[in-house]
Amino acid sequence: MSNKYKNKNKCHTLSLKFNTFRAQLYTMNKTNEQFDQVIALCHDVFVKKMRDYGTAWRIMRLKSMTDQIYIKAQRIRSIEEKGVTRIDEGVRDEFIGIINYCAMALIQFELGWSDEELSPEVTEQMYMDNLLKAKHLMTDKNHDYGEAWRQMRISSYTDLILMKIKRTKQIEDNKGNTLVSEGVDANYLDIINYAIFGLIKLELEQ
Repeated sequence: MSNKYKNKNKCHTLSLKFNTFRAQLYTMNKTNEQFDQVIALCHDVFVKKMRDYGTAWRIMRLKSMTDQIYIKAQRIRSIEEKGVTRIDEGVRDEFIGIINYCAMALIQFELGWSDEELSPEVTEQMYMDNLLKAKHLMTDKNHDYGEAWRQMRISSYTDLILMKIKRTKQIEDNKGNTLVSEGVDANYLDIINYAIFGLIKLELEQ
């Protein structure tokens, strides 16, 4: 094989690698932008509801938070199966509710439940901190799995959320003890990410 041919083949290989890297970088940047758009949407709903209701949810125990998330995920699955709803809130609203309840559950996980409310400033900061934790987790998993979530259907996210909730309920029933599994906080973060993937598909890609 001549040097000329070898150099030409080497350049072609390098070009393919560069184009692949550029495509991956574009996709990762797109995911980050879409993730931030969904966070902004959920944050807006969270802040508006906090203005209306304060932080009354602080009185809820963690198990109750988990059950509330379960109800919302179960309703999404029901809508997916039946194809119709009898009340105005659809799948989009339920995904937003799941994300916000998971963020609140993570606050409860850290602080415990209380009769006293949190200040809006502290609540909003903790809320954003938890969504950023979820984003960092998503970034790490995307690096390892190569954006595989984009090939999944929204109904699969729903099933994964329900599975994570069942795991969380089992851990709660075991008083937080696990042998090899992650804790309830890790499950809440995964649920946030699955719900955000669902909203990206619903809001930004359809």
